[in-house]
Amino acid sequence: MSIFKFKQFEVDQAGCAMKINTDGVLLAAMANHEEAENILDIGSGTGVIALMLAQRFPEAHVHAVEIDQQAAETAGKNFKASVFNDRLTIDHVAIEQYHHQEKFDMIVSNPPFFVNDLKNEEARKGIARHADHHFFNMLVQKSNELLSDSGMLWLILPVKQANEVVLEALKCQISLVKRIYIHSDESKAAFRQVIGLGRIAHPLTESHFYIYQSRGKHTESYEALLSDFFLAY
Repeated sequence: MSIFKFKQFEVDQAGCAMKINTDGVLLAAMANHEEAENILDIGSGTGVIALMLAQRFPEAHVHAVEIDQQAAETAGKNFKASVFNDRLTIDHVAIEQYHHQEKFDMIVSNPPFFVNDLKNEEARKGIARHADHHFFNMLVQKSNELLSDSGMLWLILPVKQANEVVLEALKCQISLVKRIYIHSDESKAAFRQVIGLGRIAHPLTESHFYIYQSRGKHTESYEALLSDFFLAY
């Protein structure tokens, strides 16, 4: 079944190399900004992150970019079918070539992160999942170009890549403001970080988030975070 039903919208995943996953929904539920009027989702895939952000920020316009044509078309259909359709747009373009007249208050991305890893034989899935080191440098530099003065960049990444992005961002005077360590459960080390970086320096706040309480049972924190979206909660 290619249709994933949420409380306020549906996502058709047909034709998308990368399906809806935990990383994407966590990022969309955790990324924040006090006054987000203009939001950019880089590498939108099915469009699920953009749709969740449109639900969370009812006054915001959410723009999405996607390099894969088929995924961009699918996301566009998902946008048009949603109740947020008048506040969602998507462009089939590589982020390197993307330009926009207005600056963004919030930029989010669940980017490819298997840096220099064995490339997937399926080319489209490879594009969705793999990136070289220069990709992260470019992502930070492009975000710096597109962010407003009070803008925030939110990413979900493995720990190593997150640390590298934080260092790269400092070169652009964008500093780490928020770091959330993502664990599968309390017995395991963090396998992802959700990082929030901004132009305006704030004291760094850090926290830990656990997905599972026990085998097959989500934590109360996970259920609470996604209760506005998932039908199960």
